[in-house]
Amino acid sequence: MERLPVLIYRHGSLIRRRLGNTEMHLQENKAVNLSLAAPCVNGILIKPGEIFSFWKLVGPDDKQHGYKKGLTISKGQASQGYGGGLCQFTNLIHWMVLHSDLKIVEHHHHDGLDLFPDYHRQIPFGTGTSIVYNYLDYRFRNDTDNTYQLLVFTDGEYLRGELRAERPQSCSYHIHAENEFFSRENGIVFRNGSVVRETIDKVTGVCIKCETIRRNHARVMYDPSGLDIRDVESQK
Repeated sequence: MERLPVLIYRHGSLIRRRLGNTEMHLQENKAVNLSLAAPCVNGILIKPGEIFSFWKLVGPDDKQHGYKKGLTISKGQASQGYGGGLCQFTNLIHWMVLHSDLKIVEHHHHDGLDLFPDYHRQIPFGTGTSIVYNYLDYRFRNDTDNTYQLLVFTDGEYLRGELRAERPQSCSYHIHAENEFFSRENGIVFRNGSVVRETIDKVTGVCIKCETIRRNHARVMYDPSGLDIRDVESQK
C-alpha cells in the first residue's frame, strides 16, 4: 500500500483501559473487535468531494462476522454487545479529523453523561463519538481539492492512526478544553467545560479562528468521591 506523502496528524489510543468497574474481559474482546475493523479502513483514500462513512467500510459488527461482546452504552448505562468498543475507533478518527480541513457531517455523542472516571485521558472530554451499526454513523466529507488518506492499525497495545494527504494544509489546528469543573446541582453532580478549536495560519503562526465546538454539562454516572465539586445554588 502506498502512503500519501504528507502527515497531517498521528495519534495512538490505548486499547485496554480500566473503565470504572467494567470487566476486563470486555477490554480483551474489544481488542479483537478493533483488530477486525482496522483493515476495513486502513489505507482508504478520501478524494475531493467524497464522503467517508465508517459503517459503509466496516459493515455489520455482529457475531456472524467474528465480532465479540464488548462494552457498549445503552440508555445511559454500561452494557455489553457484539462489536462493543468500536466507538474507540471512531473516537480516534474524529480526533484526527478535527486537526484537518475535512468537514464532519455526522457525529453523535453519548449526550449528557460522564460515564467513567478519567483514566490516562489524552484528549478533552466531549470529543468522543457514539456509533450503532446501521443507525448512528460517523461521516466526514472532503470539501477541499486535496486527497486524504487514513491509516489505522493495532499493535497489540494501541490502536494507532495517521491522517495523511497529498499536499500540506495551509493551517494547523489546536483543540483544547477550557473552564472545566464539576458542579453539584440539586444533589446531582455534573461535569462542565468547553472544547475549543483554534485555526492557526502556518506561515504567520497567528490564530485566525477560534470556535467552541462542544459545551459539556454531563451528569456524572460514577462515584464522585474525591472530585473537587462546586456547590451550585438549586435552580427553581
